[in-house]
Formats: sequence, C-alpha cells, structure tokens
Amino acid sequence: MHRLIKFIFLFVLSSLMALNGIAQTQDSYDYQSEFTWGINKNTAGGLIGGFTFKKARKLNDRVLETFGLEIMNVKHPQEVRRNSLITGNFFIFGKNNYLYAFRFQYGRDLILYKKAPYQGVEIKAVFAIGPSLGIVAPYYVEYSPDAGFVTYRDQYNEGISPDQIWGTGRLFEGLGESSIAIGGNIKAALNFELGSIKSSVTGFEVGFLLDAYTKDIEMIPSAIRYGTFPTLFLTVFYGSRK
Repeated sequence: MHRLIKFIFLFVLSSLMALNGIAQTQDSYDYQSEFTWGINKNTAGGLIGGFTFKKARKLNDRVLETFGLEIMNVKHPQEVRRNSLITGNFFIFGKNNYLYAFRFQYGRDLILYKKAPYQGVEIKAVFAIGPSLGIVAPYYVEYSPDAGFVTYRDQYNEGISPDQIWGTGRLFEGLGESSIAIGGNIKAALNFELGSIKSSVTGFEVGFLLDAYTKDIEMIPSAIRYGTFPTLFLTVFYGSRK
C-alpha cells in the first residue's frame, strides 16, 4: 500500500513537471480571484468523502494564493457494513468512533495551461499544507439486549452482540461527547477547469493528501489504530470568479 502511494505521488510530481515543460500560451481572459466548493471522493471515505471550499487570488499571471477548508468523514480501512438480522438496516459492526476531519489549508496553484475564452481546459498544479482538527465522535447503535422490542441507543462496545443490533443511532447522536485530535495535512494535485462561462468555474481535481495526527485514533477497538491517513482523491468542484 505504501509503495503504491509512493509510486502515485512520484507519478503526479513527474506529470506536473512534464506538463509545465509543454504548457502552451494562448489568449485567455483575466480574473483576479475565485471561490469554489466541491464534493470529494477519496480512498479513506465513503460514497461521499466530504466537502471542500477554496478561496484563491492571483499573485501574478501564473500563480494563485489559496485558502482552503476540507470537511471529511474518515473511515478505518477495516470498516465493513452489515445488515441487522432483526430490521435489515445497515450498521458497521465493531466501530465505536467516527473521525471527522477539518483540514485548513494554505497553498499555491500554479497555472500550467491557460484556458481560452469559452473553450479549452485550464490546468493547474495544486500544492497546499495546513493544520488538521479531528473530531472523534462516538458511534451509536440501537440494540435490544434481550432480543425483545425494547431498544437502547449507546456507543458501541464489544459487549453488544451483532444479533442484538437494530441499526445505527440518530444523526449526530453523541456529538457532544466528542474528543479532539490535533494534526496537519499536505496535498498535491492536478486541477482541471472545464467551464465555458467566464464568470463561473466547473471542473475536477485529482491528487494525493496525507493527514496526520499527534495520536492514534481509535475507531474500531479490535483493529489497529492509525494516526496517519494517506489518501488518493477526486473532487468535483463548482464556483465563481471575478
């Protein structure tokens, strides 16, 4: 796994260098700032990994200064969804904590290929780094200890049998009992802007992100705890520029 991540990271960097070497110049429209938000899919998340927000302003014709925020639900690599034998509802057996990552990022976008008005693609190399704030929230399940119709909701523990579980708890249940984990993140990516309207931004971003915390995070008591989360990601984004 680590070798694969290292290979992909080196491949991204070499691709950036190659694109920079062959980048073309053409007439393009001017803009000074842009704001984008996106939906993220990554190798450490679910169907939707989370959401991204980024504000950028031009420092010169080729470089943008960026300020970003990512809000992600980070999964343990061994998480597996199961169906309740009683209700058929989904739950993750063995999971006792969520990890919600709030990643603050400061970086640079380097324009490798400029987009002509109403056509073409604008390609940027993206680099960002910043602090991460992890919210470790309890994972609640609804269960019936006596196989009856009286149920309880509590944070999962190893004393709860899978045969007793009806499903997960309520949305955001137990969030007030969360603990905090402090860390940092670094990102390298390629950004492809495809929009055909000058004032709007549409496109996607692919790359690598490393999220690391000062302590290992318990999400499944019976599994290995991790403090670093390397991920590959794809973000589809929208926004505006002026």
